[in-house]
Amino acid sequence: MLEKILWILFAIQRQETEMKQEEKIIWQDSLPGHERSFLQPIAVAIVCAVFIGLILFMGIMDFRRSDRTLTGFMQNQGLSTISVVRKVSEENLKNLIQASQRENVPIFTPLQEESFAPQHWLTSSLAGIGRDVDEQWQAEQISNEYLRNIALRESLWLIAVMDKDGKVVFQSRPEGPSAGESNPGSKEPPLSSGENLISSLKKKGINFVALRRKDGSGTVVIALEKDSLRYWALRVSVEKAMEKLGEGQEMVYLVVMNHEGKLLGQVGNLPGTSKRLDQAFYNVLYGRKAVETRKMKFDNQPILDITAPFKISDRAGGIARIGLKRDSAEKILSENRRNMFVSLIFTVLVALLAMWLLYHNQNRHLAGIIEFERRLEKAERLSSLGQLAAGVAHEIRNPLNAISMASQRLKREFMPAEPEKAEEFQNMAGVIRDEIRRLNGIIEEFLTFSKSRRLDMRDYSVTEVLRKMTDLIREEAESRGITLKTEWSDEPVIIPMDVDKLQQALFNLVKNAMESISGGGSITISLSNEDRHRRIIRIADTGCGMTEEEVKKIFNPEYTTKQKGLGLGLSLAHEIIRGHGGEIRVLSREKVGTTFELILPAERKQDKSTNMAT
Repeated sequence: MLEKILWILFAIQRQETEMKQEEKIIWQDSLPGHERSFLQPIAVAIVCAVFIGLILFMGIMDFRRSDRTLTGFMQNQGLSTISVVRKVSEENLKNLIQASQRENVPIFTPLQEESFAPQHWLTSSLAGIGRDVDEQWQAEQISNEYLRNIALRESLWLIAVMDKDGKVVFQSRPEGPSAGESNPGSKEPPLSSGENLISSLKKKGINFVALRRKDGSGTVVIALEKDSLRYWALRVSVEKAMEKLGEGQEMVYLVVMNHEGKLLGQVGNLPGTSKRLDQAFYNVLYGRKAVETRKMKFDNQPILDITAPFKISDRAGGIARIGLKRDSAEKILSENRRNMFVSLIFTVLVALLAMWLLYHNQNRHLAGIIEFERRLEKAERLSSLGQLAAGVAHEIRNPLNAISMASQRLKREFMPAEPEKAEEFQNMAGVIRDEIRRLNGIIEEFLTFSKSRRLDMRDYSVTEVLRKMTDLIREEAESRGITLKTEWSDEPVIIPMDVDKLQQALFNLVKNAMESISGGGSITISLSNEDRHRRIIRIADTGCGMTEEEVKKIFNPEYTTKQKGLGLGLSLAHEIIRGHGGEIRVLSREKVGTTFELILPAERKQDKSTNMAT
């Protein structure tokens, strides 16, 4: 009866706690840390995105830096080739100038062996033009207009054709040569005689080359005044320098033009879209850019087009344009690009793994903080229970004292005379006295539930404890239609224990099993040996059973499935068994039943007084 009063008191306290701390209970039923970790995945994703973007940006910058380095290397290679052509051309032009200055004749006559080759190159180049004119003459397709176009295209002062009698048949300057002018538009009486033409050229100091046909049927005369001679000297010097250089394996083309855009020398063919003068030509020619470098496609292969200034002894200005293959550079860049992406993927994976580990570790610490707060709230709640119990402890102790005194008086003054009834009466009085003492102990334990307690350990028979507990609970079990089965030997099994607290733990577990059975069932209590050092008490019921989630929560003081009471029975039992150095295993299947296994040490491992803490 007194124990029922105590449970009613606990139920009142639980109702008060639920009313005062409704929000906290809702928080406990929600997922731990849910609200706190709501923004964490987004923050981690943002950090990962920023980190990946930074790595990608650095990779792109590194790729561009490699591209610039290779482009700069190829540019230096192209400029070096242009410099070699310029130096050789300058040497060739120097020899031509020396030959013209040392001999005061209308054509170049070398004074030494090294100057013969450049003069021969110039004569051979002009002879090639003469042969082209002769071919057109033989085909009867020659005219003054034709010769005028050739003269303008090749920067020649005069081209004239004479027949076998020395008469000028066709000429590019029909008005006749004008002294000191290179413009074919000047006015002068025409010269029809070849002798007059040659005499006029010599008189005015104009250089010329006369080429006679093999059959002697005519002569082609090509005349060069000062500007034309300078152009052709530079052109021949550049062409022979290019011939000497040859075509490199990496060079696609090399073109040199003067400031007017006229060709001075060429190796290879320019891209079809780049044969005309473009902005790069004028940018370099007028000094707006020192060097113009462009990447383009030519014959389906990547090339690097380099436009640079071309000057010989600061006397003639122009530009040089060289195209270099970029196959090797593209191969290196492709390999760098592949390595960059592989490194990027590897780095991203490492970064994601590191971020996940950081996030996991942070959540673990956050879960620890939340668990600490939960325990703190639990301690506050248990403290409030202790305060309530302290307020009513005096009221409960007084009736217990009165009942204890009354039981002692009954035993002393109302002992039956018959021996059989006297023995039964004495046993019942002893049970009442023991239960009063146990209830008083329960009240004391409840007052200090959240504080450390000490177990009064002594060697005692666990079978005796089980027998007393079953005798106490059997009548209530039978009233509920529950069969109570026991399985242990008659021999005492001695283990170190606090008798009262172990009996309390067993009572709480059996009572919980009874409450899980509705409409009849059975409870089996057994004792066996786990091994030589441990003993097992099994309490198996055929009740409603529990789910896996419920099993994880049953020992939490704040968790209960009961409509009445505080639900502290299992928590107290768990704490008592732990205080004995044991453990509780729970095996449960929903709608089948539950088995509690209490594993207790068979030998004492600590001092006689043992601490029991929550």
